[in-house]
Amino acid sequence: MRAAGTFTVSGFTPAAVAPVPPIATAVPVGVATMEKAFAGEVTGRSATLFTAAYDQESGVGTYVAMESFEGTLAGREGAFNFVHSATTLGGDRRHEHFVIVPASGTGELGGISGTGGLAIDEDGTHRIWFDYELA
Repeated sequence: MRAAGTFTVSGFTPAAVAPVPPIATAVPVGVATMEKAFAGEVTGRSATLFTAAYDQESGVGTYVAMESFEGTLAGREGAFNFVHSATTLGGDRRHEHFVIVPASGTGELGGISGTGGLAIDEDGTHRIWFDYELA
């Protein structure tokens, strides 16, 4: 099954986390928490732990995000976790990874598994989709 929607970032809060011991690299590493609001066949909200090694000036970097989603997929209500990552080289996304965390589903989304993806339109619209199965 597939459920698709759009999302907006409703909160982005940098978090002070220092690696032990600190290691200087050419691209700084940062951590933040995020809140997102979803609309469409994917409706609800998520809380995200976001990590990235990213150069703001060039737009080059890689991120990894762990999200906890609560809402509905195609009318089925519940919650689950998913993880995604990608690399940007100044404008395009590469090396994308997106997976629903096994055994994380609750409610009508209990037993959910699968993959998905993210895309950003030229106008800035953020799109998400889940290709999933329910056990």
